[in-house]
Amino acid sequence: MASLLYRLGRLSFRRRRYFALLWVVLLGACAFAAVNAPEAEDEGFTVPGTESQRAFDLLDERFPGGNSEGADARIVFAAPDGRKVTAGDTRAAVERVVDEVGAGSQVREALSPFEDDAVSEDGSTAYSTVTYDAPGEKLTEDTKKALMDAVEDGRDAGMTVEVGGSAVDAGPEFGGVTELIGIGVAALVLFLTFRALVAAGLPLVTALVGLGAGICAIMALGLPTTTITLALMLGLAVGIDYALFIVSRYRAERAEGHPAEEAVGRAVGTAGSAVVFAGATVVIALAGLSVAGVPMLTEMGLAAAGTVVIGVLVALTLLPALLGFFPQAVLPRAHRAARQPTAAAKEAAGANETTGAKETTGAKETTGAKEAAGSRWARFVIRRPLASLLLSVVGLGVVAVPALDLQLSLPGDEAQPTSTTQRRAYDALADGFGPGFNGPLTVAIDAKKADDPKAAVAQATKTLKATDGVVDVSPPLFNKAGDTAMVSAVPSTGPSATATKNLVKTLRAEADRVEADAGASMLVTSQTAMNIDVSNKVTAALVPYLAVVVGLAVLLLMIVFRSVLVPLKAALGFLLSVAAAFGVIVAVFQWGWLADLLGVAQTGPVMSMMPIFLIGVVFGLAMDYEVFLVTRIREAYVHGERPAQAVVTGFRHSARVVVAAAVIMIAVFAGFIGMTDSMIKMMGLGLAAAVFFDAFIVRMTLVPAVLALLGRTAWWLPRWLGKVLPDVDVEGEKLTRRLGADPGPPARTTPREESVNA
Repeated sequence: MASLLYRLGRLSFRRRRYFALLWVVLLGACAFAAVNAPEAEDEGFTVPGTESQRAFDLLDERFPGGNSEGADARIVFAAPDGRKVTAGDTRAAVERVVDEVGAGSQVREALSPFEDDAVSEDGSTAYSTVTYDAPGEKLTEDTKKALMDAVEDGRDAGMTVEVGGSAVDAGPEFGGVTELIGIGVAALVLFLTFRALVAAGLPLVTALVGLGAGICAIMALGLPTTTITLALMLGLAVGIDYALFIVSRYRAERAEGHPAEEAVGRAVGTAGSAVVFAGATVVIALAGLSVAGVPMLTEMGLAAAGTVVIGVLVALTLLPALLGFFPQAVLPRAHRAARQPTAAAKEAAGANETTGAKETTGAKETTGAKEAAGSRWARFVIRRPLASLLLSVVGLGVVAVPALDLQLSLPGDEAQPTSTTQRRAYDALADGFGPGFNGPLTVAIDAKKADDPKAAVAQATKTLKATDGVVDVSPPLFNKAGDTAMVSAVPSTGPSATATKNLVKTLRAEADRVEADAGASMLVTSQTAMNIDVSNKVTAALVPYLAVVVGLAVLLLMIVFRSVLVPLKAALGFLLSVAAAFGVIVAVFQWGWLADLLGVAQTGPVMSMMPIFLIGVVFGLAMDYEVFLVTRIREAYVHGERPAQAVVTGFRHSARVVVAAAVIMIAVFAGFIGMTDSMIKMMGLGLAAAVFFDAFIVRMTLVPAVLALLGRTAWWLPRWLGKVLPDVDVEGEKLTRRLGADPGPPARTTPREESVNA
């Protein structure tokens, strides 16, 4: 692996114009394909294998055209205090609003609340249901404006008028001011790490190229726009990090005195090998999201995995080419100023970088004021390994305590900020009609095999009315054949309440009795029931997902590190990180800690897909830091250093860069916390917290403590397993030996280098 990437790096350097042109052409082709690709079809949210989905499919089959995919809006009217919406002037104002909306384009039907029995018992609240001919993303701006203009006219009449539904839902968010701030923080961290503008800029440029190609490819393939958010998060974060490691290694090789082309080859051969395997763990974790069996989650995982693959390819080919254009500008100022890299310049470069001159076997690392902070921290931990280990584990365990109260659901309008009309409409309906009105249950009654379909439906409806927790049941709506009916049952509790989940479970349990007595099958569905089914399905998939993804990743790390205990330690450290991240999510989004500061509008259950999503993404990112950090430790160990000294050397070479990479990733993820969508906000906070815990506590503290306690045992591998596992030489030992014996063809220098080194 290292030798192959070494040759690829040198080839990219020598043929830099061709490689740069190739990526420009690829990016342009992806952009052209994205612009000309047909618009992605919104197939809706489906969860195969659940009762909710079977009920939806049955209703689509038996009520053709009745379950339209068009957008809907629900206009909620609340009369002024002390008045009723049925009063003469207020009623007239309501009807004017409904007529105005109904006259708009793309409107199929606008129902008056007075004709649709949509007035609360006390007469204070009413609602009008509006259906459209087109789905929400295809409604024109004129159509949406007409709806909001009618709402404003109702408000001018003295009523409180709010509107919710898919017709007014905002599309997916792809960025914002806070995300731009995150990118700005990443640029600042890169500059402080490298102290050179070009060195700081190259990772940003390559990350944006890879991200642009990935996003355009997603659009060109016609994947839903919901897949872009995760690809945007990960593509930007890992793209910067992967380039950061290779640029850092290139500067270290130049500090050793290697010419630019040779330094590029060595950097891609060593740091590039770590990038390949780190990217592979991320791809495994993301592709493994398909285990859950939720199509939307599968699409998000595969789209993000593809973007990560592109990011790896960019780091291995475009970055070496760009280094060929700027071989000197990426170096520290002291190195650029010298006509020949003197020993003092090398020492300064090593102190600046964390990746200083490599130690020879048995050499002692200098201590004192100029010793890198990473080395000092490693020495501190390995002198107190047991205390460091216990403090890390106990600290993460305390932060993880709130995760024991984790509750899952899919958020609706109740999670929107109170400043939105959707949230105010939700609250008005709950006040006027009861909390369960926002989450009615749809019951599909299949009486096709019953002797008397109408009698069977009547008996099923009677059972629904007699069930505790149901406050209202609509008259059954039959299909044209008269063998299937649809009934709406309103719970007494809200959509995300535990009592509502228990009610759905009770109704499904009674379906067997209805079928036995009346010969009709009864299926419970609706968005509320679908949310419950998703939670159950994702929870059931967690164990097989962990088995598949963690098992494959541990096997991959065994190949990388030639060790049994190091991969197991990496997996256990990840579990601590993700548990602590869940503790943060529960504390903020369920318990309300710092909710106002972070802009959380409503506390409540955590998004049901968050556990498997966070586990998958964080596992891949955690293994990134494991590979980058421990690879340098193993490199020192296989070159003859004692285990404890190898830890110190590895930290001297990589600690600062790993910290910079973690800060960059945290900044990118934290940028998404500022968005209004509660799901994206939760994803941003969870990922930022998980990276913080994993990078700064697990990898920077727990890892050196465990390696110090294990000593040489950490690198133990059974002989029979060593023969089975391929030796990919990720630390570049064979490459180093080969280059030492055969330096290969002389490296070509650019005119700029010749003038500097003359």
